[in-house]
Amino acid sequence: MSRRPSHPVRLLASALAAGALLTTAACSDGGGSRSASDTAAEQAGVAEQNAAKQTPSGSPTTSPTGSPSASPGTLTEAGAKAALLTETDLEGDWNQVQDADKWRDRLLVGEVDVAAFLSAKAEAAECQQLLDGLYRDNLLGEPSGPSALTGFEQGDSRLLEQVAGYDRAGLDDRMKWLDSLPQTCDEFTATDSDGDKRTVQVTEASLPDVGDAREGLHVTVQGSADATPVTLTLDVAAVRVGTSALTITGGGLDGGQASSVERGVRQGTERLQTVLDGGTPSPQPTNLD
Repeated sequence: MSRRPSHPVRLLASALAAGALLTTAACSDGGGSRSASDTAAEQAGVAEQNAAKQTPSGSPTTSPTGSPSASPGTLTEAGAKAALLTETDLEGDWNQVQDADKWRDRLLVGEVDVAAFLSAKAEAAECQQLLDGLYRDNLLGEPSGPSALTGFEQGDSRLLEQVAGYDRAGLDDRMKWLDSLPQTCDEFTATDSDGDKRTVQVTEASLPDVGDAREGLHVTVQGSADATPVTLTLDVAAVRVGTSALTITGGGLDGGQASSVERGVRQGTERLQTVLDGGTPSPQPTNLD
């Protein structure tokens, strides 16, 4: 679209048009074929074109076509690490460890007793996925984007957090799957390689209203360690923010860690959101209760 001429340009065009009319009037007896109005319009158009050519180069009429910047809300490797919880984000005596990626609890290893499920083998498979996901720390599936992991210890209890990017459709499916587990896998039996049986119970756990979607579980596994009856208690949380998510699992043989997991969810979600917004998380918690 042509730019509208400025006020001086319009005056110039009017002056040219008036001059053209006077010249035409003086020669009206010559019988020329061009009318006064035709000449005026032509001269005005020339004036407009000349004025348009003088448009400053710093005022382009079209948008520049430079390369686009990174899309907001995209998780990077550095962002995933920056979003991880720190010791200052957690209350109590939690100490960060360096080998959290090697944590595995043998009480979570076992084959689900299919015969105990009256409806279908499919339900047993869902519960097997739960045990395997808790053991391998991949309840939300394998990340399709950047990921980072950290862990903390407090006495005999542990708290593990992972921040990662996922495929949106797959992430939504896994969140729905977590939501179904308290009904599908409310109580079941698993048998380890030695034939020892474990009783697993799964109930829903409430979480703070943060992120775009969230699911919480409370899981207990009753079994034995060194011929001694023990109960492993885990509080589990998953929070989705866009196509990224954080998962936190806390607990141990001393009981669950519901309050620490809840605090981790609040702080962790805020840190993740800050990173996705292009900022840097504060070294100190900002949403204290």
